[in-house]
Amino acid sequence: MALEGYDHFDFTDDGVTKPVYRRGSGPAVVVMHEVPGITPEVEAFATRVAETGFTVYLPNLFGTPGKPLSAGYAAGQIVRACISREFSVLAARASSPITDWLRALCRRAHAECGGPGVGAIGMCLTGNFALSLMVDEAVMAPVLSQPSLPFGVSKAHRTGLHLSDADLAVVKTRTKAGCGVLGMRFTHDPMVPPERFERLRDELGSGFEAIEIDSSPGNAFGIGRMAHSVVTKDLVDEAGHPTRAALDRVLGFFTERLRPDEAVVLR
Repeated sequence: MALEGYDHFDFTDDGVTKPVYRRGSGPAVVVMHEVPGITPEVEAFATRVAETGFTVYLPNLFGTPGKPLSAGYAAGQIVRACISREFSVLAARASSPITDWLRALCRRAHAECGGPGVGAIGMCLTGNFALSLMVDEAVMAPVLSQPSLPFGVSKAHRTGLHLSDADLAVVKTRTKAGCGVLGMRFTHDPMVPPERFERLRDELGSGFEAIEIDSSPGNAFGIGRMAHSVVTKDLVDEAGHPTRAALDRVLGFFTERLRPDEAVVLR
């Protein structure tokens, strides 16, 4: 299925081929969609990134591009991911195999678009993938939006980063060198336990910037206790709302890291 305003190509690396949608101009940002796929809300977010002055690469990892979100659709795609060899949903100290393909896509995007590097944002099932992609020095602006892997079935899983010890060492070295990591979650999201963000703070120190949006009962903005998707489904695109502030910070983060001269002017 075509996405309006997007070019389309198939990208192959190490025998794995997946469709990729591309839009915009400027430095590259790889947008890794959430469950159940490239929904209209994910597409709208990607378009917003492109309109801010970036070339968006939107790989189709699962699901049907453009198909609206529904409970049944989401449940079906979660089941498919759980049995897929490309995703390791319970791996606390290893990355999903699909991240190798995504790293190759980032390298291609950087070669095509130039600039200081590539931005990458993962959401939900792909949320922690941006950490894995940081192992490649082309990735300069990693964003973790509601990172849900590994599923929090035990204490070790709740603190897990879905990243090998060796890759974590590289990530820590890069953050110390100035490549910061941005993470976002709702405070009462059962899919993203607070222990995970505490672990990121412990490991990355000041290199980790956390946005944690209050979703406790009676919160000031009436955010539901099951809120999960910060910049897509649960985004309230109104000035002053914390999800809009989070979206603005993501766009600002990409600008600071990938178009630093413009970021200085904007300040």
